[in-house]
Amino acid sequence: MNGHLYFEIQADDLQRASGFYSALFGWKFHDHESQNDIPAEYLRIETGGTAGGMLRRPSETPPPECGTNAFVCSMEVVNFDQTAAKIEQLGGKIVMPKFSVPGVCWQGYFADTEGNIFGIFETDENAKTNFSKKN
Repeated sequence: MNGHLYFEIQADDLQRASGFYSALFGWKFHDHESQNDIPAEYLRIETGGTAGGMLRRPSETPPPECGTNAFVCSMEVVNFDQTAAKIEQLGGKIVMPKFSVPGVCWQGYFADTEGNIFGIFETDENAKTNFSKKN
């Protein structure tokens, strides 16, 4: 059965990007010594759950506003609005504002300091398309 999850984030500036995610989600980053085909500049990410890694972007950064050509990950958060505000304080940008997945959650998409798109969601079975009750 396929099911194990591992994610990677590409970044132009590993220190800036790891600082962003560390401040936002409390993730810890560890140097990973180069082994076999793993790039020399690679950080392992400790999330307290799903394992991940960060590497220096191996090709040109896609131009802004071009849409996503990737496998986008979303992280569950306790409070969508507080997390969204923190993302902006840390230099991230809103890509798709908060919206409801009725009966499931509040969802939104953001760009990190490296231009990578990621999502956050707050589980809420009372989420409705009318934002006035939640905002």
